[in-house]
Amino acid sequence: MTSTTHSVLDGIGNTPMIELRKVVPPGSARIVAKLEWANPTGSMKDRMARAAIEGAEASGRLRPGGTVVEYTSGTTGISLAFVCAARGYALEIVFSDAFSQEKRRTMQAFGARITDVQSDNKKINEALIKAMIRTADEISLRPNYWYCDQLNNHHAIAGYLPLGDELWKQTDGQIDAFVHAVGTAHSIQGVTTSLLKYNDRIQTIAVEPAESAVLSGQSSGSHTIEGIGIGFMPPLWQPELVNEIMTVTSEEAKVMARRLAREEGVFAGTSTGANVVAAIRVAQRLGPGATVATIIIDSGLRYLSTDVYASA
Repeated sequence: MTSTTHSVLDGIGNTPMIELRKVVPPGSARIVAKLEWANPTGSMKDRMARAAIEGAEASGRLRPGGTVVEYTSGTTGISLAFVCAARGYALEIVFSDAFSQEKRRTMQAFGARITDVQSDNKKINEALIKAMIRTADEISLRPNYWYCDQLNNHHAIAGYLPLGDELWKQTDGQIDAFVHAVGTAHSIQGVTTSLLKYNDRIQTIAVEPAESAVLSGQSSGSHTIEGIGIGFMPPLWQPELVNEIMTVTSEEAKVMARRLAREEGVFAGTSTGANVVAAIRVAQRLGPGATVATIIIDSGLRYLSTDVYASA
């Protein structure tokens, strides 16, 4: 008998797909969702972190003994910390008190060093994100440091191409619409690019916080949906790939996150709540016989100390 030794990074991808039933109103299209918390750290960001690191290695910008630098609301940071631990790199993270303490502790558990940027009463907005970026810019100037710079990192998009392939295969090619929230725009771009290879009539609906609906042409503002809605246009945003943009309020997203846990047994974060709120709107519009796909972005375990679950 032969055995094969795998890296922990081989556990990324090929996540299960489920159908949501109890939160979906009667007469709606079916809604299927990828359980991305089945990735090793509990989020879809494992996909982009591995792709970004491998891209930097291949280009020679990240060498053995190097240090990775990144600004993050935590989910990307956790995934980078995981990949760096597996690959043997140090990691410098720029973070903020606006994001959950579970994320901070998880990054530290993987060995990341954290520099904090103070928020305005835990509000997520353009000023906070840009202050975090400036801090990461400064840290990245140190010798033998590689700056991931997720908002401008094209390699990260490749990490989500397989996610689109998986959705197509797991639905046997039965997808009418794909609904997903926008942060860096890596995942909506990667998944949509893959799906359109198979069927160019699939509709893609982007989701953003109603309080900071910049993709919709509205004013930048503050919200509390971690991981999306950076308050300005993401550099990698490709509006031509998207058929429609929907807005979801922070409160709607939090309520749906709680409902998913209690009614579906799906324990996830607020960005997932936003995904499902928008997916239900699309499913109601399309009606029976259609299929709407979305993503369970990460685990609710990262939000136990926040107002999403602390008072649930």
